[in-house]
Amino acid sequence: MNKVLITGGAGYIGSTVASALADQGVVPVVLDDLSTGRCEFVGDGRAFYEGDIADGALVDRVFADHPDIGATLHCAAKIVVPDSVAEPLRYYRENVAKTVDLLDSLQRNRCRRVVFSSSASVYAPTDAVRVDESSPVGAASPYARTKQMMEQVLQDWTVAAPVRVIALRYFNPIGADPRLRTGLQNPQPSHALGKLIEAHTQGTPFTITGVDWATRDGSGIRDYIHVWDLAEAHVAALTRFDDVVEPTADDRYRVINIGTGTGTTVRELVAAFEETVGETLDVREAAPRPGDVIGCCAGNDTARRLLGWKAQLSIADGVRDALAWREKWAAHLTAS
Repeated sequence: MNKVLITGGAGYIGSTVASALADQGVVPVVLDDLSTGRCEFVGDGRAFYEGDIADGALVDRVFADHPDIGATLHCAAKIVVPDSVAEPLRYYRENVAKTVDLLDSLQRNRCRRVVFSSSASVYAPTDAVRVDESSPVGAASPYARTKQMMEQVLQDWTVAAPVRVIALRYFNPIGADPRLRTGLQNPQPSHALGKLIEAHTQGTPFTITGVDWATRDGSGIRDYIHVWDLAEAHVAALTRFDDVVEPTADDRYRVINIGTGTGTTVRELVAAFEETVGETLDVREAAPRPGDVIGCCAGNDTARRLLGWKAQLSIADGVRDALAWREKWAAHLTAS
């Protein structure tokens, strides 16, 4: 396909995927309301439409301007778990209701290939830790439930309409585009690596939230995947779309885990960060935040089989790229 519509394409993941697609000769067309995304991330002459995914007239204009769009990558969403606990209605409105409006627009414009940014947070907590696509789902926060709900909506949509969907269940993205074109745009991130960088650069304590989980050291366990590996997985899903979900298939919905397959506890992430930067941090402990779970790591055989993809970059790579991006971004903020 020559063009892909990316909703949320000015955000951390969407903009990185846009760069990875552009590197492969696929033209990204970006739709983003810039509520968290950055206009700087859609430079280099990239087609950009500022607005809401629920604005049907705007989506119609995008397709009128670009009738050769071959697929939509839906990345736009609110993603902060504690915020979703505090503001559930906002999260259901933004992540579910508005996505249904978007799907109406895609169907009206005969866009029949959709790649959906889902989340490993839809999985039910399990003693096994490793989960594959057949593992039980049981979302534990309003944010995660919005992803679980949308997966069901999308699956039902593929039964009722001639559309095909690949849902990519992300694990825990870290790092930045290795070429530093894009990275985490939030100066006060809520995830673990962002807080580690904040502690390192500002000399503040780093707090491990939850130390009594049933893991090898009591801290939560995650599958930390470099955002560039995640972007490459999207490229594979889009370029192999018709092989993964054939146009004549009876089942036109696929779920694929996108992770490294390796579980890393928060304490182990701290140790890897300290080794990379050559500094010991002031580490403290606290109770879990609202919506926190023990975590899991990916069973990723499906991604290897269907996409020919596996993660290539390490946690250390993610730490180095995130630090390099933070230095560049801090300079940008100072200049602006």
